[in-house]
Amino acid sequence: MSEHQFDLGNHPCFNAAVRHSTGRIHLPVAPKCNIQCNFCNRKYDCVNETRPGVTSSVLSPSQSLSYLDKVLEKVPNISVVGIAGPGDPFANPDETMDTLELIGSKYPEKILCLASNGLNIAPYVERISRLNVSHITITVNAVDPAIGAEIYGWVRFGPHVYRGVEGAAVLLENQTRAIKALHDAGILIKINTIIIPGINDKHAEAVAQYCRDLGASIQNCIPMMCVEGSAFEDHDSPSAEMMAEVRTACGKYLEQMCHCARCRADAVGLIGEENNAEIMKMLSDAAKVRPSELRPYIAVASRDGSVRESASRRSNGIVGLPHDCWTAHSSL
Repeated sequence: MSEHQFDLGNHPCFNAAVRHSTGRIHLPVAPKCNIQCNFCNRKYDCVNETRPGVTSSVLSPSQSLSYLDKVLEKVPNISVVGIAGPGDPFANPDETMDTLELIGSKYPEKILCLASNGLNIAPYVERISRLNVSHITITVNAVDPAIGAEIYGWVRFGPHVYRGVEGAAVLLENQTRAIKALHDAGILIKINTIIIPGINDKHAEAVAQYCRDLGASIQNCIPMMCVEGSAFEDHDSPSAEMMAEVRTACGKYLEQMCHCARCRADAVGLIGEENNAEIMKMLSDAAKVRPSELRPYIAVASRDGSVRESASRRSNGIVGLPHDCWTAHSSL
């Protein structure tokens, strides 16, 4: 068991009382994703939408550290540094872990956090536990593979792509393993559950109970957004009354977070506050700086969402595809 003791009083996601005075930053270093949710369309370079899966640039680990340096000069009240996409942090484990280690080394006072679907977390729990990671958010939308099959188009685990009930079962098995391992390591676990009317709104209570029994501490039930270009773009979003009923039912098992603003993958500042033009320019400028990693990666898209990486040992920057090619698979 980890000896971590976290003071979450300055964490705006856990303490609603400080969300108007204490900020967070999301570093967009994780463009690839290993599942396709039917409610998701990860438009890569989009400045006009405020929702998960959206960023205006993708950064390398070294770029993200330089970017954070500059942001903190302008926004000193940031207490939390997180990685939440625009894909999944553990579909991009090297970039994610390198970024966390760079930030943790230079800014040990900052709280680190991650948001993931949980599919590929388990192999990295020991390494995560050595960092100042306060919590990890895992999105669990179903604990019944039959329901999960309605939510996910495909799940890519290892070299295989799974679909339907089989894919949902693979995802749930690995989420279960991850939550148990994180709990045993002393890391706080928050569960995000996207509420989709007619699919999992009546099932969210079972999700809460299941995850509570594994060791989760808090749940954030999020109303599904109808995103253009997604499989569920014409599906109804839940009403306020439905969300209240869901949170009451789930609250029997897990404390409920109710002030989520569905942040972008490049969010900076207070929860609910949009990035201003100065921040967006900093992000764009940081993405143009030649990375210094010894092994930059090139990702090649394929129809089923698989991404094959090619490592270059050149130290003078990324070779080949521009950033907006990295996520070409996400809309297939």
